[in-house]
Parts: sequence; C-alpha cells; structure tokens
Amino acid sequence: MAELKTKPTSMSVSAFMNAIEDKTQRADCKAIAAMMRKATGKRAKMWGSSMVGYGSYHYKYASGQEGDYFLAGFSPRKQATTVYIMPGFSGYETLMKKLGKYKTGKSCLYIKRLADVDKKVLQQLITKSVAEMRKKYPTK
Repeated sequence: MAELKTKPTSMSVSAFMNAIEDKTQRADCKAIAAMMRKATGKRAKMWGSSMVGYGSYHYKYASGQEGDYFLAGFSPRKQATTVYIMPGFSGYETLMKKLGKYKTGKSCLYIKRLADVDKKVLQQLITKSVAEMRKKYPTK
C-alpha cells in the first residue's frame, strides 16, 4: 500500500507563514490560523511542505487503508488560500449561503481574500467541521 505523502513534518510553521510573499495573503493566513487554533485547541504543525494543520484524526477504510490527517488545515496557494473542511460541505448549506465569495472542491474551500468572506461564518464552519470529525474518528 502506498505511503501518504502528506504527514506532519518538523518544518517551522512561523518560518513558512512569514515567507508568504503576498502580504495580504500572509495576514489572511495568520487570521485563519487563529481561527483553527480556536476551533481545535491545538498548535499548528506543517503537513508536507505547504500545508498547515491543527490536531489530527485517525481513519481506517474498509479496504484496510488507514492513516492520520489533520482535523483542520489550510494552504496558501497562488490562486487562492485553500481551507480544508475535512468532512466536506454536506450539511453546511446554511453557513455556505452566508459565507460570501468562494469556490469549493470535495473538502477544499478556496478563498481569494479573507475580505471576500464573513469571518464569523468561516469560524463557525471550521468549528462545526472539527466537531463533526471528532464525533466520527479518534482524534489527537
């Protein structure tokens, strides 16, 4: 079975965040980091070379594949900052309608600028997604 590429590293989260070239995106990421810390009660860790994650959960699929992944995380990408909402967006339709300007993938929320979304709604979304993951999986 293939080993997961995305796992915790010893890289410095502060150094990574301070190296974000775009100052608006850097400030946005610091604000998102504070939201995730509040939602999880956990300190940030680098997952791979470009993802900042908070807490972790252990999953095991029927196929036998298992591993660990962060409860909440984000990554500053060139096109947008990606916020990982691990359970996906099903059940969060009301919050999503209030959020503002964004795009989504399966568990990815793409935000160009934090000013484009309602920060209180984003905090609620992150907090609810963490609570859902804690109900489904063993967490750390």
